[in-house]
Amino acid sequence: MRKTTLGVLVTMAFTAIAQVATAPAPPPAMASAARAFLDSLSPEQQSRAQFPFDAEERLNWFFTPVTRRGLTLKDMTEVQRQAATNLLRTGLSEQGLTKAETIRSLEDVLVEMGGDPRVRDRDLYYFTVFGEPGPQTTWGWRYEGHHLSQHWTVANGTAMATTPQFFGANPAEVRQGKMAGTRPLAAEEDLAYELLRSLDPAQRRAAIIDSRAPDDILTSNQREAAIQEDRGVSFAELTTTQRETVIELIGEHANAAVEPVARDRMSKVRASKLEAIKFAWMGGTDKAEGHYYRIQGPTFLIEFDNTQNSANHIHQVWRDFEGDFGLDLLTEHYTRFAHTKDESAVPVAAVTGLNSGSERRVD
Repeated sequence: MRKTTLGVLVTMAFTAIAQVATAPAPPPAMASAARAFLDSLSPEQQSRAQFPFDAEERLNWFFTPVTRRGLTLKDMTEVQRQAATNLLRTGLSEQGLTKAETIRSLEDVLVEMGGDPRVRDRDLYYFTVFGEPGPQTTWGWRYEGHHLSQHWTVANGTAMATTPQFFGANPAEVRQGKMAGTRPLAAEEDLAYELLRSLDPAQRRAAIIDSRAPDDILTSNQREAAIQEDRGVSFAELTTTQRETVIELIGEHANAAVEPVARDRMSKVRASKLEAIKFAWMGGTDKAEGHYYRIQGPTFLIEFDNTQNSANHIHQVWRDFEGDFGLDLLTEHYTRFAHTKDESAVPVAAVTGLNSGSERRVD
């Protein structure tokens, strides 16, 4: 019986698969920007920045300040940094890019607060490309560093996946110094509080599922996001105004991506069973207390927590239950091309080790 590796499985699937109708197309400039970035690098830099598409590394992700695989901004020339920024602009909206750059600038604040500048460094953000970017190729890339983990997977140049999407902020609100008042993820927190405070007693009893907030987002950096308990106040139980707030809050998370992706995310949210979406809250109801919320629908999960550092340290993530790292495209392949004779029929999660444990570190 032939042993099927991650590389064999991914290559087979993406070579055979046609455009997936439900996935957005990549921006036309993305492949050319990635190619320009790689072409600007020396051979040694390319060896650090580029991996095969089927590398296991593509499925690794962290949001804490750890050493990563890729090329850092610190190790780039000004021309190369501009090429990297041009690539980033093809994956994030202006709103998303502003969030990302503000989050990166918080490393300077952490140094001012006594952090180790060798670790708290705004230039220790990594660009990593998987495969060969091209108009009809299958490839991917990642932008990652402390409190930023952004992923893009392009299949045959025609369909794109963009999750996991992680943003964090420490401090969530800068309270001293020249950046005092800065809150890069303010809307995601304020809209949730607006919704919570609008709930009547019965709605609030349904929404608040625990008086204690978890220490972190529950899915952590797992490769596959687990569906959470079906608890919380449902979209069906909300008033029209409250429903509008939920949609606005989901949109705030979605709109960090470029417009076609954000539009696709919201279209999928609206096309799914809106009444099945649940808003769940854990922790205190005052911003000074640790708090957590999640919005869970049939196909997606948004998690937000602000619990560390006396409730001044945010982690938030958008996960797709089937599409993180583009693995829904693999599922599409197996729907079209059944494998029953050998181990290529093994479920994707089993082959890729998607259920492997996460690694928690202090950040």
